[in-house]
This record gives sequence, C-alpha cells and structure tokens, in this order.
Amino acid sequence: MVDRFSWTPAIVLIVVAVVAAGAGSAALYLHNKVNLPPGPPTVAVGDNVTVNYIGIFGSGPDSGRVFDTSLYSVSINGAAYPKSLEFSARANAANYTPLPVHVGGNTPQAGYSLGGQSYIQVVTGFWQGLVGLQGNQTKAVVVPPALGYGPKNPSCIGTEPLSFQLPVLRTMPGTTFQKLYPSQLATSGTEFRDPNYGWNVLILAANASFVTIENLASPGMAADPSGWTLLVTNVTSTANGTGQITLVNQLNPESAGRIVGTDYLGTGPCSASAHGKFIVTAVDLANGTYTADYNSEVTGQTLIFFVTVVNIFEPVAATTTA
Repeated sequence: MVDRFSWTPAIVLIVVAVVAAGAGSAALYLHNKVNLPPGPPTVAVGDNVTVNYIGIFGSGPDSGRVFDTSLYSVSINGAAYPKSLEFSARANAANYTPLPVHVGGNTPQAGYSLGGQSYIQVVTGFWQGLVGLQGNQTKAVVVPPALGYGPKNPSCIGTEPLSFQLPVLRTMPGTTFQKLYPSQLATSGTEFRDPNYGWNVLILAANASFVTIENLASPGMAADPSGWTLLVTNVTSTANGTGQITLVNQLNPESAGRIVGTDYLGTGPCSASAHGKFIVTAVDLANGTYTADYNSEVTGQTLIFFVTVVNIFEPVAATTTA
C-alpha cells in the first residue's frame, strides 16, 4: 500500500503539467487563429450572389442538351452545346449576364431589388448547390425533380388521334365563323384561304345569324398547322352535304421527344398556361394515336447546372419589388 501511494504526487504533477501545457497550446492556437488573415468568402444561406450557369438535362429524351444558360458563347454554339426542344435564345449578347440569386428559400415570388439588381427566386436545388462555393469556383449541381420544377401534371398530357375527319360543308353561328377566321368578312360567294389547312374555303351562304362554308380540299394536299406535315388522304362528297375530309398526322415513333407542336385550335389540356405549345412524347401506330405533353420540358426531369459564382454579397435588408 505504501509503495502504491508513493507514486501519487508524481502522477498528479504529470497530469497538472499536461493540462497546463494543453491549456497553453489551446490558448496559443486560439490567439493565432484569431489573428490569421481570413480566407476567401464562401456562399452562405442568406447571401445574395451572381452566378453564370449552363443548365442541361440529366434525364429524358433531351438528356445532355442545354435548356438555358447565362453565357452568350454557349447560346450561339450549337455544335459544342446542342440545345433542347424548348431552348429559347435571347435577342443579343447584351441579354446574357450573370444571374442574381438569393441563397435561401425565403425569396418573394416576384424577387426583390438590391443595389440596382433584381434577385429572383430559383428552384431549391439550384440555390442549395451554391452554398459553400467561393468566387470563381465552378460546380456541377444535380437537381432532381423534387428540388427542381416538380413532377409532371398528368392532367396536362393528352392523347390525340393520328387520323381525323373534317366536314366538307359546315354551317356555324356567325360568332364561330369570326373566331375561326377573324380577318375574313362573312359574305356569300367569297372564297378565301383557310389559315390552318391551306385549302380554299367558299362561303355558300351568310346572314346575320349563320354562315355556311365549303372546304375545297382534295387528296394530296398538305399543311403543317401543328408543326409537322398533315396530309389530306381522302375526300368524300355526298348530295346531302355529309362529305368528309380525312387528314393524317405524319408522325412516327422516332418523332417522340423530338417535336414541339402548336395547339392551333386551342383545345388541348393546359394549352392556355402552356402558350399553346406541347411536346410529342409518344407515337402509337398500332392504336393510331400520339401523346401531347403540355407540361414544361423541365418538369419531371433531373437537371444539371454547371454554376460559377461571380460575386458574393452578404445579407442586407431587402426591398420587395411591387
């Protein structure tokens, strides 16, 4: 027992020395850390930044194609940067500038103005991918649909027939006539060109209430009101005016995902919100149908943004734009 406790004072001295040395080292570390020059600023939540970006599809029929960019050089270079179906080039180089972004999820929908710049709301995956980046640092940010533009709205997808018929003779209210042919006066005996199908239309009779027309179509005529060839394959004529014009959309399975269509009649699902545009996503020859998707091309897809931080501005009070 005596020998055991005889080491206690020595052990205590060693422990005290180690603790004292450690405390001294910690103090020295903290002193030096505080006085070290700060490193490059990095993007943090709440900051306002400007970034250059190239957005490409990471999934879908346009995978690998650019759908948007802030760089003029990328916009005009179709060979190195092939574009997606709905890519929209801006008028000139002056319209390509770094994008002002608020880093966070509390940006007003309309954005806000700071220092002469309007900081807009961006999808969650975009701003989250900026956190931790330094100025002039580039990163590939992968954005799944849940953090991007969300899933597709199934109610904005419709199935249309490849073949359909129109009447040779048609009687309609005067208001309908004006809607179909807004620049044409309803005068009996007048013949004019149909703006959608290209054949001539003869006004057989017109009064204050109704207009009767004859569509002067013939087999072999072609038009492209939707953005692809629509072919007249047959025209029947009967004495009682029940003749029909048969038209066939010239689409095939290879057309899927490669054609932007125009809803020239304005009857498609979600046509108004889609500005009358849709993408042909499937062609079923066996069933004689094609699928028209009025969702924006970026919905339901994984997106990849190559982002480069240009400037980082620390949080300041924002003024919401009207």
